[in-house]
Amino acid sequence: MSQPYPSSGQPAEPRRPAVPVPVRSAVTFMYVGAAVSTVTLIIALALIPGIKAALRTAHPGLTAAQAGDANTLITVAMVFGLAVIAAWLWMAQANGQGKNWARILCTVLFGLATLELIRVRPQYRGGYVARFVIGGHVYPVIHSALGAMVLGLIVPVLLWLTGLAVVWLLWRPACSAFFRGRVSLARAAVS
Repeated sequence: MSQPYPSSGQPAEPRRPAVPVPVRSAVTFMYVGAAVSTVTLIIALALIPGIKAALRTAHPGLTAAQAGDANTLITVAMVFGLAVIAAWLWMAQANGQGKNWARILCTVLFGLATLELIRVRPQYRGGYVARFVIGGHVYPVIHSALGAMVLGLIVPVLLWLTGLAVVWLLWRPACSAFFRGRVSLARAAVS
């Protein structure tokens, strides 16, 4: 025979609501976003020698300081890539646990990703990416049509579509009840 209260005299914790299918799907999409971001980072790491060669070819008179600036830009891009992967994984874990702040943060991050997709875009010359414009600065990047297409256009759009699916799933009515249930559980535990 089961007892509704533990032997210590404390009331049992309220039952946690089951994770709805849309939240599980959103979490799966977040893991897909992390995987795509990881593959993109690996491809970018493999392209670093080509990027440096393209810089030397496009600007043969680069000083050591300017070459150092290029290395700094590459390092910042790699750190940003790792941060994106960590954000996907963190949001998957937090949303899977029903944290309402994580659902809101996902929406904000998606809005920022939308602005970034609009702001950072490759400039094409004759079918090849000649340079990237980032924050008003022009950087020659890749002279390979496939690499340019994948890193410059397909991956950002694919990640944006993944984020769109995540946000749409997280704000479904069944998910809203799940996240509200988690908030009320936290309040019940405090009182």
